[in-house]
Amino acid sequence: MAAARHLQRAPLLTFTAIVVGLMGLALLAGGAWLAAIGGSPYYLVAGLALLVVAVLLWRRHAAALWIYAALLLGTMIWAIWEVGLDFWSLAPRGDVLVPLGVWLLLPFITAHLVGDMRAARWGLVAVLAVAVVVLGASLRGDRFGADGALPQAAAATAGTDTAPAEAQADWTAYGATNFGTRFSSLKQITPDNVKTLKLAWEFRTGDRKGPDDPDEFTNEVTPLKIGDLLYTCSPHQIVFALDAATGKQRWTFDPKIEHHKNFQHMTCRGVAYHETKPGAVDVSGAAAPGECARRIFLPTNDGRLFALDADSGKPCEGFGEHGQIDLKAGNEITTLGFYEGTSPPVVTDKVVIMAGAVIDNYSDKVPSGAIRGFDVYTGKLLWAFDPGNPDPNEMPSATHHFTPGSPNGWSVGAADEALGLVYIPLGSSSPDIWGGNRSADNERYDSALVALDIATGKLRWSFQNVHHDLWDMDMPSQPSLVDMPGKDGVVPAIYVPAKTGNIFVLDRRDGHLLVPAPEKPVPQGAAPGDRLSPTQPFSELSFRPRKELSGAQMWGATMFDQLACRIMFKRLRYEGPFTPPSEQGTLVYPGDFGMFEWGGIAIDPVKKIAIANPQSIPFVSRLVPRGKDNPAEPNAAHPPGTELGVQPMYGTPYGVSLGIFLSPLGIPCMAPPWGSLAAIDLKTNAIVWQHRVGTIRDQAPLPFKLGVPMLGGPMVTAGGVAFLTGTMDDYIRAFDVKDGRLLWQDRLPAGGQSTPMTYEAGGKQYVVTVDGGHGSFGTKLGDYVRAYALPGNVASK
Repeated sequence: MAAARHLQRAPLLTFTAIVVGLMGLALLAGGAWLAAIGGSPYYLVAGLALLVVAVLLWRRHAAALWIYAALLLGTMIWAIWEVGLDFWSLAPRGDVLVPLGVWLLLPFITAHLVGDMRAARWGLVAVLAVAVVVLGASLRGDRFGADGALPQAAAATAGTDTAPAEAQADWTAYGATNFGTRFSSLKQITPDNVKTLKLAWEFRTGDRKGPDDPDEFTNEVTPLKIGDLLYTCSPHQIVFALDAATGKQRWTFDPKIEHHKNFQHMTCRGVAYHETKPGAVDVSGAAAPGECARRIFLPTNDGRLFALDADSGKPCEGFGEHGQIDLKAGNEITTLGFYEGTSPPVVTDKVVIMAGAVIDNYSDKVPSGAIRGFDVYTGKLLWAFDPGNPDPNEMPSATHHFTPGSPNGWSVGAADEALGLVYIPLGSSSPDIWGGNRSADNERYDSALVALDIATGKLRWSFQNVHHDLWDMDMPSQPSLVDMPGKDGVVPAIYVPAKTGNIFVLDRRDGHLLVPAPEKPVPQGAAPGDRLSPTQPFSELSFRPRKELSGAQMWGATMFDQLACRIMFKRLRYEGPFTPPSEQGTLVYPGDFGMFEWGGIAIDPVKKIAIANPQSIPFVSRLVPRGKDNPAEPNAAHPPGTELGVQPMYGTPYGVSLGIFLSPLGIPCMAPPWGSLAAIDLKTNAIVWQHRVGTIRDQAPLPFKLGVPMLGGPMVTAGGVAFLTGTMDDYIRAFDVKDGRLLWQDRLPAGGQSTPMTYEAGGKQYVVTVDGGHGSFGTKLGDYVRAYALPGNVASK
């Protein structure tokens, strides 16, 4: 009877031996490949060990458990040596081996083995127990530093809270004000009561993705609040004016944009506001017109700028042609979709300053990125700053057009009207990833911040973040203005977040550095026909990786796709930051996605604390020579509106394939965290705390807090609470500014890839988030505008 049971259960042991053998063969083959190209020999050794275990299991020998215990123990020692006690880095090194070890101890396996089973079984049990203890010890929190270490978080205590007695009730510009701080002096919501926030009202715009819309269909808007109205816009640039206390619609305006397959983006980051002050005069010195004393400015994807009456939503007839101007005017290339107004303009007392997005990586024959100043009342072009022109202030005429492909300001600008300056962050010349034929004039302001005179558009100063940018490392964020104490008195500073992870800190009067950013040597060896800068600036205030990536930081869901990532990593060209694009394929880290994006940072100008949400995802950039799959002339296989596959970069010797560095299972090849929230003491420029933020709940049915990528920035209040919605999981979260503790969160009905804002209405503080998702980011699409308030302060729906 016992012998019969023994034979009946033998097939399961045979099956186990075969599976272990196949695992060993996979690790042996991949490990040999990795070792041959200079990677870790561990996988080769592990593959051999598993083959030995498989043979011993096939022969039903208890020594299989001893060999497996030795493999598991060796794996733990190797893993801790490579990555230390970081749970998520250790997990893929053991998430197959530990369960397999448990399986080997089950009676229906051990019952068929011969030899000293007692000792072998307890030997494997002891090693598995050590593995569990090690994994438990690695689950010790989510704090980490810029270099990957996990320091104890310090409390953010810089400055003294001396907020004005009269708190700001409104949110009058994209970044709260033209200073771009994303700060409110409201204090009703505090770390003690934020956990009781409830939904006060919800509004649905009804604007959803259509069949002809691009993948980059996004709701990135930060609403404005002026008086009793909230102003927001939807991806098709439809403007809604809502009652700030109830969310009920007062008026709407639809610009009826002209749809075209050329569009790379369909988004509206926001609108801008202007209010005529009593006794105001226009640029000529005449009395300001009475029409549209309060007006909303709306840019559109099809290249127009509207001025609307803020009280009725009707176009301001005296502005341009019946309330609109054509932003494509002055360009030689006016193809629909090649120039898009995706970000709100900067509006000053007399001038509205507009930049725009130019199509990426399609051709060198695209519209100019010229920045223009228009009369806030009439829409008349007052000045231009064309970064690619030897005379950047040359105005367009019948015989002169703006320079095609010059650097463009697709993000949001800031302004200091007391200094008479507007600050515009610029991208690179088009196309982004090839610069062999860029002019010296285009190179001057490539990926730079330019400070222009508001009245004339003349350059006062500029600062270049990347020289000869071949990595799409443009200036993506609205800069933030804050006055800082200095040894000679107050210094008007400007904080400029960059995709590289650097935050450049300059005197906003003249552009000289307040925090050193020395030039350091960077990798050389550009593709044939291109060139490189020998050095790049590295700010001492930065979230950039302090160490170069290595095979040890490659990740995966299992040891097998981690091995695949290590092989892919070793096959790519990577020599640290600014490794040039190549036909071989270059690992770009920080990636093209950027450590900072258009969300920017939030600054409490009273406490002198900045809240930042850096992220870190490597990209692969591969130059594709002209050929069958990448012809030299435009064709239907590579339409202008797509950012998928090979981007053609017509007019250059190459196209480019760009994408996130992913494992065969489609997850990032670099170990998490991929996104975090951090606080900076602006008096010392020290990062005082940093926590990973966000889970993979909406990408996998597991609420693991890995720290995820995000789009959208933080908002901070004088009450000591910071809010964030941009993570890949659908949540709004509130954090304690002092130490970064999560205080409250609420599930959103769609992706919150926007920046929240706050205001006061009827004595109540509201926090508003626009939740419409992001098509190319992969979050759930929707059409929600949601407002939260404290209990007892919730208006009726």
